[in-house]
Order: sequence, then structure tokens, then C-alpha cells
Amino acid sequence: TMNTKTTAPAASAALAALTQRHKEQRALGQTPFTLRIHRALSWLKRAEAAGEDDDVAFICLWIGFNAAYAQDLGEGGGTAASERQTFRNFMADLCALDGDKALAKLVWQVFPGPIRVLLNNHYVFQPFWDAHSNPRSDGSIPDHWREAFDEARQRVHRALGQQDTERVLYEVFVRLYTLRNQLMHGGSTWNSSVNRTQVRDGRDLLTRVLPVM
Repeated sequence: TMNTKTTAPAASAALAALTQRHKEQRALGQTPFTLRIHRALSWLKRAEAAGEDDDVAFICLWIGFNAAYAQDLGEGGGTAASERQTFRNFMADLCALDGDKALAKLVWQVFPGPIRVLLNNHYVFQPFWDAHSNPRSDGSIPDHWREAFDEARQRVHRALGQQDTERVLYEVFVRLYTLRNQLMHGGSTWNSSVNRTQVRDGRDLLTRVLPVM
């Protein structure tokens, strides 16, 4: 688990620099892009002000991510498959634009331990919760999610071994999305000891990754 006190100074400096850069961009004229970034920065600042409340900070950071990431998908949005592909394409674009390898450095130098822990945690693996939501007629939990989890773990281990930043980031955000759903849809207790590790690590990851994005 990362120490928030360790990541906070670097995150604060990055946020201050990004805020100044955004002011310079807005001075040239407001666009849909600068508006999205304005919204994202407001949520990043609110997350920073959350102090030790990791749940609130994580939620604010995810809203900030949505503000920066969200595009107009048209009336009614898209299918789940098309949205996953759009999200995958977004990660690919980010990594392609990461000329100074800032994202790669975060993945491979700052957060390799927490990322491995997160990706090996079945409590942030959506099929695990799907199985619990659809028990058998005798009340037992189907275990087919284990096969999917093992396949995903093998896929992740290959990406980690190849230092495939794009794939690892995609998998990380898929798991964080499951954690986001648990919090936003009332599937978790505030400040619960059960999910402290993933919430804290999720907060620290988003705190550092979002300003780079």
C-alpha cells in the first residue's frame, strides 16, 4: 500500500502546475476541451481537500477522471462493448502521447507493488460480484468467476512481464471502475475496513495518474 503522505507533495505540485497551464490555455479562448479540464481540476482540488477521508477523495477523483475523459457519445450513448472499446482507445491514445514516459514511470517505478496487489484482488473483479448477485437455486455461489479471474490474472501477468503500460493501465482502471461502482451504488460501508487497501491504493493511483493524463 502506498503512503498518501508520500504521494501528496508530488501531486500538489503537479496540480498547481496544471492549474497554471490551464489558465494560460483558457486565456487563448474557451473550448469544450478547456471546459472539461476546468471541471476535472475542480474535482482534483476537492479530492486534495478531503484529507484522510479516502472514500470521498476516491469518488472526487473518479468524477474528475470522468470530466476529463467523457466525450459526447451521442443520444443514448453506446453499447457496453462499444464503451469498453472507446475506453481502451482512450488509454491507447494516452500512452501514444506519453512522449516523456510520465505514465510509464508511474506504473513501473512508483506504483508497481500496489498495481500488482490491485490486479490480484478478486474483490475488485466484477465477475466475482456478478456471481454473488446470481446464486444457484440452492443458494450456493457459482464458481465460474474463478476461471475468468485466472484468465485475467494470466493476461495481466503477461502485460506486466512485457511492461505493456497501455494494457496494465486499462486493466487497472477496469478494476477501479468496479470499486467505483461499489462506492457509488451503496455496495460498501463508508470507511469500511474490508476495502481499505483498494480504496487507499486507488486514491493514491488516481491522485498521481490523473494530473499526468
